Amino acid sequence: MGRIYDAMVQFFREDEWPFTEIQGKPILRTGFSGDNGQWACFAQAREEQDQFIFYSILQLRAPEEKRPAIAEFITRANYGMVIGNFEMDYSDGEIRYKTSIDVEGAELTFPLIRNLVYANVRVMDRYLPGIMQILYADVTPEEAIRSIEG
Repeated sequence: MGRIYDAMVQFFREDEWPFTEIQGKPILRTGFSGDNGQWACFAQAREEQDQFIFYSILQLRAPEEKRPAIAEFITRANYGMVIGNFEMDYSDGEIRYKTSIDVEGAELTFPLIRNLVYANVRVMDRYLPGIMQILYADVTPEEAIRSIEG
């Protein structure tokens, strides 16, 4: 499909991640199990833009009445975040974490992919308990962030 896609496939094979290729799209689907839960992951090649994107996507959705609290939580979490950011789709409550890199004029190497992928899943695993507290324990976003970041 292209050099970015090929680098993605090579990384996930060499790093022994089971994955499936999304037919007709430059996307790989995999999953991750961390200390605090498990979720779906997607690696996407944007060849024309010279970009690699990696998403951790929670299978649960924020119900409509919890979306403002989740939005506040991810805004607080994103503040000061160096690599990546949380996103929420207000239309359906999907919550995800995204890391990406633009490699125009450079090669997408195994270490670059590894650093983005593992930074991504570590952050999702770290902040997942806060998301769960907001959704199921009526903890405020500020309290949830404090429990994670201190």
